[in-house]
Amino acid sequence: MANVSIKNLLEAGVHFGHQTQRWNPKMAPYIFTQRNDIHIIDLQKAMRGLKNAYNVVKEKVAQGGTILFVGTKKQAIEAIANEAKRCEMYYVNQRWLGGMLTNFETIKKRVSRLKELEKMETEGRLKYLPKKETLKLKEEKEKLHKILCGIKDMNKFPDMVYIVDTPKERIAVLEARKLNIPVVAIVDSNGDPDEVDYCIPGNDDAVRAVGLITKVMADAVLEGKRLYNEEKAKEEERLSKEMEKEKALKLKDYQELTEDMFLKEGDKGQEKLRGKRVNHGD
Repeated sequence: MANVSIKNLLEAGVHFGHQTQRWNPKMAPYIFTQRNDIHIIDLQKAMRGLKNAYNVVKEKVAQGGTILFVGTKKQAIEAIANEAKRCEMYYVNQRWLGGMLTNFETIKKRVSRLKELEKMETEGRLKYLPKKETLKLKEEKEKLHKILCGIKDMNKFPDMVYIVDTPKERIAVLEARKLNIPVVAIVDSNGDPDEVDYCIPGNDDAVRAVGLITKVMADAVLEGKRLYNEEKAKEEERLSKEMEKEKALKLKDYQELTEDMFLKEGDKGQEKLRGKRVNHGD
């Protein structure tokens, strides 16, 4: 995993949970203690969850998979967009539209509309429309862009979803589970670890904590891509060698065939020559 230590988690405030009265009892195994009516998350277990999440994301991407980053709370908006862009993956950081996964075909139509409006603007076609209609179309484009820009190029379901704050993103969690898409998530002391496949126990309300964990997820994606490209290069090299070997064998077979044909033609020529000599002698 990337060079992240317990100290880094501590400095980022990953250990701070919610007020004790707001907790989810299912998070009990991840709670170290409580202080001033605040639950303190066990950083050893947070580190274990982070390492496990890093490895599963890396492996998924190394197999050619894609990750959707989701976090629409104000503390996550910037980190989600920046880190998803850095590792060239998809993201939703403004508002989760119901059906973004379970009604994906409808969402794709909205994305197509966004692309159409962007093309109209790029080509300068909007300036030929009445001012009122131009403003209306620009507003529509800006609204769609704000919500859909992070999934504009997502043509199929993601292979995994990374989520910040599962109670807030409950619809995203439910849609992913319905489609059997694995969920990796930061789960605070008020969350339900049973709702996700890979739990990273930690503070989902601090910008630094969210930023650190999201950065690690993006690093996992980049490492997975490196492994994928490395394996792809090896496979291409192997196929190239096999093709060269096959060409060499075909060339050898061709040479042997032509040589055999040449020898047969030579034998026929010798027979004809002997026949002429016999006839001449007669």
